[in-house]
Amino acid sequence: MSAVRRVFLGLMALAMLLPAAPAWAHKPSDSYLTLDVEQRQVRGQWDIALRDLDMAIGLDGDGNGELTWNEVRSRQDAIAAYALARLKLAAGGAPCPLRSSAMLLDEHSDGAYAVLRFTGSCAADVADLDVDYRLLFDIDPQHKGLLQLRHGGQTSTAIFAPDSAHQTLRVSDASALRQFGDYVRHGIWHIWIGFDHILFLLSLLLPAVLVYRDGRWQGRDTFRAAAIDVLRIVTAFTLAHSITLTLATLGVVTLPSRLVESAIAASVVLAALNNIWPLFHGRRALVAFGFGLIHGFGFASVLLDLGLPRASLLLSLVGFNAGVEIGQLTIVLLFLPLAFLARNTVLYRRGMLGAGSSLILLLALVWLAERGLDVKLLA
Repeated sequence: MSAVRRVFLGLMALAMLLPAAPAWAHKPSDSYLTLDVEQRQVRGQWDIALRDLDMAIGLDGDGNGELTWNEVRSRQDAIAAYALARLKLAAGGAPCPLRSSAMLLDEHSDGAYAVLRFTGSCAADVADLDVDYRLLFDIDPQHKGLLQLRHGGQTSTAIFAPDSAHQTLRVSDASALRQFGDYVRHGIWHIWIGFDHILFLLSLLLPAVLVYRDGRWQGRDTFRAAAIDVLRIVTAFTLAHSITLTLATLGVVTLPSRLVESAIAASVVLAALNNIWPLFHGRRALVAFGFGLIHGFGFASVLLDLGLPRASLLLSLVGFNAGVEIGQLTIVLLFLPLAFLARNTVLYRRGMLGAGSSLILLLALVWLAERGLDVKLLA
């Protein structure tokens, strides 16, 4: 087997196995941390998913798989102790001790969250804030913390992951360029860990290097023809999700999260099924546009959960959308040349297109059942 084929198979196997990671649902593990700095004082609010807290410290007292307010309330001291032990703030080299002040519950697009409120007292006025974030990294390496830092009407953001757990943030430096860059990174990260978006895109891309002729898939003659097909699909998908991302973020159109997530799963089902039994041959760009409208609402739910600063709403929206496009383009640029080289092999047509699409189809059917019926089929 040639080196090119081995590399291609490795990339495709990785793409197919991505959903085997801990995040089966559309939205992976995130927490939302807001810090308001005023002179020496830091007021914080930390939204942490109950499902994550249950995994970390156990909240389901009776073990019936359902959390009640009484179960959460009985563990609120443990929740505060667990969370605040994994967040350290410091200014001027001196720690800012944290103290829990209240705990509430709130609903995000992906379920119930504990809302932990706390205060921090620093030794002097805060100019640079050192933030050390360690929540859940020991049990879920895909977890990330999304921070909003607010001071004097300015807002800046940061993303905490295992490889960026400690960051120093300048409180008074919330430049437009920095905010734009923050949201570009948010968009890229969301695409790269959004398994259903990736599999939908791959399902549309797999036949791009082939043509359905005489009842079977055959390799395209030129790379240019394959690239034009991909360009049409990606452009249609981008245009569609940009429309609904903008409308939903601005509050013009809203849809129930459960409906959106179920429709996204259905889009993956149909895209994969088309590769096995062509349903809309020659109209994949149109399908990409139609389902791109739905995926845009999914992108918007993530962007809204970030807590957009109203003073720079347009900047944040454009940055996030640009990040999504960069994330998509990276996948396309990795996939297309290798797929074209392997297009005429039985391994590609039967393995990648046939077996790969079947695997995507089965996984998407599980997602559809989970989201539509609100049940958990896979751990």
